[in-house]
Amino acid sequence: MREIKLRTSQRPRPLPSGRWAMTQRWNDLLFAHWPVPASQILPLLPEGLQVDTFMGSAWLGMVPFWMDRIKIRGLPPVPGAHSFPELSLRTYVRDAHTGVQGVYFFSLDAGSLLAVAAARALYHLPYYWAEMRLEQRSDRDFSFYSRRRFAGHPVIFSARYRGLGPTRKLAESRSGSLEYFLTERYCLFSRNRAGRLVRANIHHVPWPLEDARAEIERNDLAAAIGIQLPNEEPVLHYSRRLAVYVWPAELVGRIRATGRAPIAVAPTG
Repeated sequence: MREIKLRTSQRPRPLPSGRWAMTQRWNDLLFAHWPVPASQILPLLPEGLQVDTFMGSAWLGMVPFWMDRIKIRGLPPVPGAHSFPELSLRTYVRDAHTGVQGVYFFSLDAGSLLAVAAARALYHLPYYWAEMRLEQRSDRDFSFYSRRRFAGHPVIFSARYRGLGPTRKLAESRSGSLEYFLTERYCLFSRNRAGRLVRANIHHVPWPLEDARAEIERNDLAAAIGIQLPNEEPVLHYSRRLAVYVWPAELVGRIRATGRAPIAVAPTG
């Protein structure tokens, strides 16, 4: 393994100490976001998290994409988990004690059973195995279909989306913009089997966003957790690809107690 300096100027805080546990690449993402009242989100969060808001609203995001170049530090490639579609339902939160901003996932559907099992075990994330299809129709035009397996009620997401190409406005999100609020998040929160709050740090360069268009034909994700989406079009963005580094998950109480010092480099290999 070798270590190189990574761009960190966009981060609100320094890189975590220690080495990343996993790296992966996220490809051809649609970010579809709706403003929702914070009162709908708060009861669904674990103790220790607060709803993070922008312009007075909480935000619920649905993100279909496909993942590849998955590497767990020190291990060979995992058969059956090299490349697969994924779909996340997410919102934006703060640590109630430190104010650290992050992402909280209500659900993640994936087309790889091995990836589902590993993510549940290592990061305590609410992953589900799903029947999924992602078809590329042209350079930036995709059809995406997901149906959760073994669900008591159908949980289906079906959409067609396309990126509209890079623009100077979205070449890099600026702090204080809605785009920065929705995408520049450098940790994820979850809760373990005991119900305790867990955090994993992540790192990436700023998201290269584009405007997008989408036709969402069916969307059961929000209803599956008891949230009603507003009767309005979502805010849409597209991103071509991004490499992401993920650090090990830790109990939030332990993170506060240790007060680990940040470092200025991150390993890659």
